[in-house]
Amino acid sequence: MQVSIIGTGNVGRALASTLSKAGHDVTVAAAHPEHAQAVADQAGVRAAATPADAARDADVVILAVPATALESIADEAAEALDGKVVVDVANRPTPDPATPTSISEELQARLPKAHVVKAFNTLFASRQADPATATGPANGFVAADDPEAKERVAKLLDSAGFRPIDAGPLAAARTLEGMAWLNISLNMNGGAWQDAWQLVGPKENG
Repeated sequence: MQVSIIGTGNVGRALASTLSKAGHDVTVAAAHPEHAQAVADQAGVRAAATPADAARDADVVILAVPATALESIADEAAEALDGKVVVDVANRPTPDPATPTSISEELQARLPKAHVVKAFNTLFASRQADPATATGPANGFVAADDPEAKERVAKLLDSAGFRPIDAGPLAAARTLEGMAWLNISLNMNGGAWQDAWQLVGPKENG
């Protein structure tokens, strides 16, 4: 697939390397082009001058940026993101009980012509870089309202070594963001930041 990753922090770097190794054609972009070029050189992928440039020819666009940056990116690259599968990996630093929706639902409202998918957000960057754990592949949960967009992202996860799990409609992103916060909270108390969610049981899911 043609995959564009907007954002070159820990998550963007990890996903650029993992997805490139999985055989995908990866382009990275960032607010500062020199940051994108540095990550591109490190991961052996291409760099784009702007997020909009990165998005135009992509099959999947991954927004690997903090939640606070999504609004500006959505505004800047709105036209280029029309009709695209847009993956939101963001989590709020602290959950707000007064906020009834997820980051992904808010992003979908800002990008009504895109197909927003929640994925990768329950995985630390260490696991995005290496999905293999001692007990099997880390689970990659996928939530979306568009079935084709969900399936495309599930295939992307599977190709990179994750176990894709269908989490349901985009509203399920609320639960996935809560799962991410729980994992973050546990690791803030002396964890190794290597934990990953894994469903266990006799029935396969995903």
